[in-house]
Amino acid sequence: MNLASGVGGKLDKSQILSAVEKYEKYHVCYGGQEEERKANYTDMVNKYYDLSTSFYEFGWGQSFHFAHRWKGESLQESIKRHEHFLALQLGLKPGQKVLDVGCGIGGPLREISRFSSTSVTGLNNNEYQITRGEALNRIAGVDTTCNFVKADFMKMPFTDNSFDAVYAIEATCHAPDAYGCYKEIFRVLKPGQYFAAYEWCMTDQFDPNNEEHQKIKAEIEIGDGLPDIRLTTKCAEALKQAGFEVIWEKDLAIDSPVPWYFPLDTSNFSLNSFRLTAVGRFFTRSLVKGLEFVGLAPKGSLRVQEFLEKAAEGLVEGGKKEIFTPMYFFLARKPDSSTH
Repeated sequence: MNLASGVGGKLDKSQILSAVEKYEKYHVCYGGQEEERKANYTDMVNKYYDLSTSFYEFGWGQSFHFAHRWKGESLQESIKRHEHFLALQLGLKPGQKVLDVGCGIGGPLREISRFSSTSVTGLNNNEYQITRGEALNRIAGVDTTCNFVKADFMKMPFTDNSFDAVYAIEATCHAPDAYGCYKEIFRVLKPGQYFAAYEWCMTDQFDPNNEEHQKIKAEIEIGDGLPDIRLTTKCAEALKQAGFEVIWEKDLAIDSPVPWYFPLDTSNFSLNSFRLTAVGRFFTRSLVKGLEFVGLAPKGSLRVQEFLEKAAEGLVEGGKKEIFTPMYFFLARKPDSSTH
C-alpha cells in the first residue's frame, strides 16, 4: 500500500498519466533532444523522481544505487559496504560536517552518518524525496545530526568553504554539465578537503557510431532521468577544470566478482531480491495493474513500472557489453590555498 500511495510523489494523483507522457517526450526514443533535456533538467529530473521513488524503495530499499559485490555477499550488504568505502576514502572524522549531493531519500546519508559519527546534510531538489527522507531520519534516530536542504546542485545555497567533505553517489550524472556541478562542489568544500563520488558513465568501450550502443544509452537515459551520459574521461577532465587534484580514479565495475547488474538480470532468480526478478516483476506489475484498476494507485502507475523495466533492460545490456558503468569512482582534493 505504501507503493500505491507513494506513486507520483508530490504530483496531483490525477496528473500522473500526463506527467509520464511529458517525461517520456524529453527522451530520444520519443524524438526528444539532448538540448531540451539539459535546459529543462530540473523539471525532467523532478518528474522522474516523483514518478519512480516509491517503486525504487519497494524493489531496492532506501539506498538507490548499485555496488561492487563479493561472492557470498547479499545485495544489501554490498550496498552498505559501498557506502562505508566512500566514508573511509574521505577519511571522515567524528563531528565533521559532510554534504551528500543528490541524496535521494537518504539511505546512504543515514548509513554514513552512523558509520562515521558525522553530521550529514543531504542536498536534493525533489520535495517528495525530502519529506520521505525526513520521516526515515526520525525513525532511524539521526534527525538531530542529519538534515535535508531542497536546492539545485548547480546553485547551492551554502557559503564558500563550509563542508569538511563532500560525496555524491550516482547523482551528479543528473547535472546538465559536469564542470558546473563540480565547480559548485569545489566552492562549498573547505580547502585541503576531499570530494569522492560514484558516477554513471559510458566507458571507453562505448562506440558512438554503433547503433546498438546508442540504443542502450538512450534506454538508460529515459529509464533513469538523465540528460546525457558522459564518458569516464570527461568526468576526470571536468574535475581538473573545476580546480580539483584527482588523487585516484577507477571504474570499480571492472573487477566486481558479482556483476553490479546481476540483481536486474531477469535470467537470475533470487529470493533475497525477489521483487527484482522476472517473477517478482510480473507480480509487481500485476499488483500495480490491480491497484490502478480499483483506483488505489493513480492512473499511469503501470506506465511508470514499464519505463523502469525498460531502464533495467538497458542497464543489463550496457553492463554485459561493458559500455556503461554506474561506479566510476574518484577521490579528488581541493588544494590548500585555492586560487580558483
